[in-house]
Amino acid sequence: MAIISKDISKAIEILNNEDIIAIPTETVYGLAGNIYSEKAIRKIFQVKQRPLFNPLIVHIHSIEKIDEIVSELPEQAKRLAEAFWPGALTLVLKKNPNIPDLITAGKDTVAVRIPNHPTTLSLLQKLSFPLAAPSANPFGSISPTNSTHVANYFSNTISMVLEGGACENGIESTIIGFENNEAVLYRLGSISIEEIENVIGLLKVKNKQEIAPNAPGMLARHYAPKTRTYLVKNAEKFIKNYSNKKIGVLRCSNGTSSLNCMHLEELSKKMDLKEAASNLYAALHRLDNLNLDMIVAELFPNTGLGKSINDRLERATKNE
Repeated sequence: MAIISKDISKAIEILNNEDIIAIPTETVYGLAGNIYSEKAIRKIFQVKQRPLFNPLIVHIHSIEKIDEIVSELPEQAKRLAEAFWPGALTLVLKKNPNIPDLITAGKDTVAVRIPNHPTTLSLLQKLSFPLAAPSANPFGSISPTNSTHVANYFSNTISMVLEGGACENGIESTIIGFENNEAVLYRLGSISIEEIENVIGLLKVKNKQEIAPNAPGMLARHYAPKTRTYLVKNAEKFIKNYSNKKIGVLRCSNGTSSLNCMHLEELSKKMDLKEAASNLYAALHRLDNLNLDMIVAELFPNTGLGKSINDRLERATKNE
């Protein structure tokens, strides 16, 4: 039975014994293990039911640890690290030979970041090894943004969730890699394309890859509720065709709430996309637990973090 606890010393004990725990970050909770323990890493893949071709992200506590993980740090990567670490940015870089192939799905690159969460930074500082930590949810399901989400998923398969409160950003890190000396966006996330481009200039976008993905979060179907979910431009117009169904609606906010639905989730009445992103997964969890016939999500403004939210919703929906 997974205990929810703030006891870092207990977390260290479990990790040192080559077992895994859930950890909080500013993005989502992660399922974490020692990157150098094959036993721990295989358990992450097993518990998540994650395919081995999908690489994991390595978490470190300071830029001084980067040389342990990667063999080279391009100039653009340095500038991004200086601008956004600790924070919701993952960099995909040439790996050192000591990084196990199991972490990187056999690739010569490794995904790495410094999370911006005091509890997990404190944990990492006390460990003698970095942590691999994909999101703490079964593969393809809604990501967890509080400890209860994690415990509901894995109450019988992990022993501890390290309590860190609700995740501030609420969606995963932005992932940037480098191909032929060109920066490439592999996954939209908590840092917008515009913010990245303000630091290093124009990005190439390559964020969908079904076979041997360069980074996590690139598969077309992901972050999905069990309830059938649709992504539409106008929720009010769409649900008129389903008056006999139990419907939950998710949208930013447009100032009116006269929708004919069973449950409405408005992520930001101020139309604040950062607030909306922070609330996204928690709202999807609530909707998915209501035994609805369908969830109808309304497209967000396609700018800034709205692009990241729309990306998650596109991967979560089952539109034919």
